Parts: sequence; structure tokens; C-alpha cells
Amino acid sequence: MKQASPKVIRKADRPTENDSPAVGQPSAQAAFTSFAAPLVDDAIGYAHAVREDASPEALHKLRVSLRRLRSLWWAFEPLLDKGEGTRQRALYKYLATAAGKTRDWDILIELLAQEDVSVRTEVREMAPKMGEARDNAFTASRETLSNADVKHLLREALTSASTTLNTSNQRMPLRKFAKQRVAASERSLRKSVRRAARARRSNYPAFHAVRKAGKKLRYLLEFFEPILGGGRKRALKRLKQIQKRFGALNDFVASEMLLRENASLLSASSDTEAALHWLKQERKRRMRAAAGLLRKL
Repeated sequence: MKQASPKVIRKADRPTENDSPAVGQPSAQAAFTSFAAPLVDDAIGYAHAVREDASPEALHKLRVSLRRLRSLWWAFEPLLDKGEGTRQRALYKYLATAAGKTRDWDILIELLAQEDVSVRTEVREMAPKMGEARDNAFTASRETLSNADVKHLLREALTSASTTLNTSNQRMPLRKFAKQRVAASERSLRKSVRRAARARRSNYPAFHAVRKAGKKLRYLLEFFEPILGGGRKRALKRLKQIQKRFGALNDFVASEMLLRENASLLSASSDTEAALHWLKQERKRRMRAAAGLLRKL
């Protein structure tokens, strides 16, 4: 595979304003809570909704809100006590994984509903078993989230980080801080792109790293866009392309893995080989599409 250009975010996309903070501009430490509090409120609201709503949409929104929190804590990690950002990001990952177990079944069921006519009969036969497995996963997800006391955990994390930052003797201009953290995220993405460009197409983790790095950078640009100013639309457009293309690949990789792991569970209703073959072929097609996008970055 040809090596991709590392300039995923080009210089032309970056604002040219002076790094000097505007008069009255808050410090990064003082601004943290204004970024974090709405995200915490959203996550708590979605966690509550999951207790009342078993639909795929509620779980998806909860996972997205937790990913955004992870990205924000990563951004502010250099200003926090050593290890605090890492611990909190691990917490958000744990909660997102709990919600993700059900979401994986939702995606598999949605994908198999799109299968071609050659496996449609098998899908119909597997549907009750997959629905039962999904319901069991949702019960486990809801129990994990309930036992974790999401509201308390997230409020405690917000209070701890806010206290650390507000009592710090150090102050960094928010614009300067935002540009530094976005630049660090850009470097991470370029590094992931180079690795994936050199990797074999069977090396899915290299492709997955591009997806994660692109998603983090997108969230940071969305957080800091009001501070950084204009000139980010092209960058965000490319990042959304990455997320869409590599997200589709991830859906097929995860679904194929889930179906293989539960083949014995579903075999009572049907042979899963036809569905697995279709997922494998689609996974390869999506891998080629992702590799094609890499060459354009």
C-alpha cells in the first residue's frame, strides 16, 4: 500500500491569528468547567434515559457523550494532577463499554437486515435468537450502569477536576492551550495515518487507531472552534469522512467477531455460515474503501 501523506490537517486550515490572548480571555483552567459541565449533564441524562428506554438510540447517545468526555479529559490532562486524567478516561471507557455490549448486537442485527437474498432465510431464522441475546446484553448493560451510579461518578469527576484546576497557581491562556492540544491531536492522527498506510489490510488495529485519533481531533476542534476562530470547516469535513468510512469498517469487523463468538448460541436456530461469509466479504470491501481514503489524506 502506498504511504499516505501525513498532512491530514493542512496548514491552510489553521487560523493565523496571533497567539496572544484577547483582553479578558479566560485561562484554560478557569474555562474547563464551562466545557465539561454540559457534557456531564448530557451523559447523566442519557444514562437515565437508558433505564427507561431500551432503544438503540438511547445507548448510542450515551456512548457518544462518554467519548466526548474522554476526549475533553485528554485535552486537559496536562493541567490535571498526575494520573487523574488517565483514571477518569478509564472510567468513561468502562461505562461506554458497558453500553457498547448491547450496541454491538444492535449493529449486527441492523447489518444482517441489509443482507442479500442468498442469506435472508438464515437471517430470519436467527432473528429470535439474536433478539434474545440483545435483550440479555441490554439487561446486563443497564444493571452495570445502574450499579456504577453514573450520576455520582460523573459529578465527582467534574468536581475533582474543577477543584484541581481552579486552585492551581498556574494559568495558561485558553487560546494558546487550545492550539497546543489540537496540534498534539493532529500529530497523533498523522502518526496513525502513516502506520495504517504501511500496514497490511489484515492489520485492522492500525486502521482502528486512525478512526480513534480522527474522532478525538474532531471533538477537540468542535470544543475549541469558538476560541480558535474560523478556517476549520475543511478539516472537520475530512475528519467526518474518516469517521464515516472507518466507522463503517468497524461495524463489520465488530459484527463478524460477535457472530463468530456466539455461533454456538445461534446454531440452535440456524447455520450462521452464510451470514458470516457475507460479513467477511463486506468487511474486506470496507477495508479497501478505508485504504483508499488513506491515500487521499
